[in-house]
Amino acid sequence: MTALRILLVTVIAVVGVYTAIVIAEYGINLFPYFFGDMAAMTWAGQFNMDFLCFLVFSGTWLAWRHQFSPAGCAIGVGGFFLGAPYLSAYLLIQLGRTQGDVAALLLGPERAAALRGAAA
Repeated sequence: MTALRILLVTVIAVVGVYTAIVIAEYGINLFPYFFGDMAAMTWAGQFNMDFLCFLVFSGTWLAWRHQFSPAGCAIGVGGFFLGAPYLSAYLLIQLGRTQGDVAALLLGPERAAALRGAAA
């Protein structure tokens, strides 16, 4: 788990610094660049489309993990719009809360407990 924690902190730091530099150079309005590349059907657009799908998966998994509760849906929206640093911070927090229990980390504590109960 230590290696995962190091990776998550590294993602937060690297993407955070990179984003700050890009915002300083181009401003905070990323949508014309992001969707413009997709509309142009370029390799940059292909990458953006692929990344957009990962954001959908991230947001959906976060909401699902919280059983699509209102708070879980809000967390999922955060995962969709705020990307890898947000998901990394979320996973760091959940690693602490679940004490490194991978089943609870991935499924949520309720589903992990139900799974363990079904296996017994």
